Amino acid sequence: MATMNVSAARENLPAAMETARTEAVFLERYGRSAAVLVSPEQYEKMMHALEETEDIAAFDAAMAEEGENIPWDQAKADLGWV
Repeated sequence: MATMNVSAARENLPAAMETARTEAVFLERYGRSAAVLVSPEQYEKMMHALEETEDIAAFDAAMAEEGENIPWDQAKADLGWV
């Protein structure tokens, strides 16, 4: 993880982008985190991981619901898939 002042990043954007290829670059303004610069590949990995986590949470919530189980063949028939 690298940290860079926003002004310094603005003055040397190519270097900030090069650093972001291998690690996240935290941009600070007035000593506080303002943004994070990451590579497109890292961004895609993070978004995929987030989607996976959301899917797992949705699955867990569905499994925790009370009620009668419907056999798969019946569910397909109800949806008109057979």
